[in-house]
Amino acid sequence: MANLKEHLNSIKAFAFDVDGVFSDSIVMLHPNGELMRTMNIKDGYAIQLAVKKNYPIAIITGGNSESVKTRFVNLGVTDVYLKSYNKMEDLTDFCAKYDLEFSDILYMGDDMPDYDVMKNVGFPVCPADAAYEIQEISKYISSKKGGMGCVRDVIEQVLKLQGKWMDGYAFQW
Repeated sequence: MANLKEHLNSIKAFAFDVDGVFSDSIVMLHPNGELMRTMNIKDGYAIQLAVKKNYPIAIITGGNSESVKTRFVNLGVTDVYLKSYNKMEDLTDFCAKYDLEFSDILYMGDDMPDYDVMKNVGFPVCPADAAYEIQEISKYISSKKGGMGCVRDVIEQVLKLQGKWMDGYAFQW
């Protein structure tokens, strides 16, 4: 457990995939062809709190949904990478923007497009229902499934350990 706490205490930024992390793996199709997702409100709360606590946050997804971008922008996230065909390239851009090392980042992914990024960041994590290969390279597997609070789980742990959970902005939306 000390090793987990050491890793969490060193986190300076967060990066997340979307489908399978913020949403479950089931999507509905809108008649116009856009994917419709549901997202956990507690994950949203944790994201906006981390933004207020000055953690850089990147959303790196292969999807191209303006509704996804709007959701995260409304939560205060400024670095939303849609149509990411090379997640390492986008992560490198994110790191350069905030003068971060890969080792500073907690990245949560759930499937094979996240593999390379997760092999390179300091703290790769995944939801409980992530692909086997992703679970194998994760340093932490949330007890929560994708779309069921796994993002809140990891952000809350980091903020609690760093003394930033129950202060200041914690009681506001």
